[in-house]
Amino acid sequence: MGQGGSAPDKPPGGDATALAPFLPLQAWITILDGNDEARALFDRHYSRRRYADGRSPRLFVGPGEKLVLTTPCRRALFVWRRERYSANDQTGVNCAVFRNEGAALSSELIRAADEIADARWPGERHYTYVNSQKVASSNPGYCFLMAGWQRCGITKRNRLVILERPAS
Repeated sequence: MGQGGSAPDKPPGGDATALAPFLPLQAWITILDGNDEARALFDRHYSRRRYADGRSPRLFVGPGEKLVLTTPCRRALFVWRRERYSANDQTGVNCAVFRNEGAALSSELIRAADEIADARWPGERHYTYVNSQKVASSNPGYCFLMAGWQRCGITKRNRLVILERPAS
């Protein structure tokens, strides 16, 4: 309040909101493998495999060093895995899952996830697989391409498109 109980003092040149700092929202937050909201997004991803006997293990990412990310609104999921051995002879950090059901541009989310992976695994190549038969896009992997990634091959088994962001 201003002096004598009057209205609040205004800062020079405008109202109080003009001085409020704008805090950037983080695109991703780190969560644990097994998070229920992340699992719900993963369950809707085309790569989700279900056990024939109906089991639903608590953890869903699989072996290896992992980093599970979700947006603050819980509408997108990004999973990084750094495996010791790759069935397709790929090296680096694997984007094992990316699903975006939110309003954010997928390419921007991928760039932000790249930055987080770069901080955790400096100098590592990033790669992912896209099943062109199971995605709705006529240009499979387009969001990764818009994030600066490039196509680098096709797997021998299952004919998956391999995309990479070379080590920075």
